[in-house]
Amino acid sequence: MSRHAFRIAAVAIAIGFLIIALTTAQASGQQSTIPRTLDAKGAITYFIADGSGQIGYRSPDRELALWALQAWQRIAAKNLRFEAATESSALVRLYWAEPNDGQYGEMRPLIVGGRRGAAVFIRPEVDSWGQDIARRARGDILLRDSIIYLTCLHELGHALGLSHTRDFRDIMYYFGYGGDVVEYFGRYRAQLRSRNDLATVSGLSDGDVSRIRALYSPE
Repeated sequence: MSRHAFRIAAVAIAIGFLIIALTTAQASGQQSTIPRTLDAKGAITYFIADGSGQIGYRSPDRELALWALQAWQRIAAKNLRFEAATESSALVRLYWAEPNDGQYGEMRPLIVGGRRGAAVFIRPEVDSWGQDIARRARGDILLRDSIIYLTCLHELGHALGLSHTRDFRDIMYYFGYGGDVVEYFGRYRAQLRSRNDLATVSGLSDGDVSRIRALYSPE
């Protein structure tokens, strides 16, 4: 084989491996840079699981998840509408997961009846969040609820198709970029006087709002 032919073959093999790697990453649920929007022509059905028996779960936590859904619906300028459904038929399913050190929650893609969907997992156990933030959350129940609410908001953002950002103001900000976790959650907590404020103080930045509206703008 000539050197030229060898180089062409090597490039072809490299491209083949790259395609396989990208396909595998998508299949395993790793985040893609391509937005995964849901079918919003009708209502997006959702299911919020009962977390009874899960470590750290409290029955009012379900309300926090519901408020997070309502926040996305409210700021999407009526282009998103959520509707409760059974677990087996819901496009978006939220579960309460066991502790995992350093991880507040995660999103995994689903296919439901041939349509794109998502399973969201939220970890409500304070001690799994890290020593500093856990100490503060144990002494301030409103901070603890703020963290769970914001985690629901973030993971539901992924479910709707939003990717991580580098902007510390965004709910879709990724802590891997080095931001101060205590400052991030404390900034939101400072806006609250009571638990009911969680239902109206969205926690979404102008950037979050513009991106979700761009994804779900009417055709």
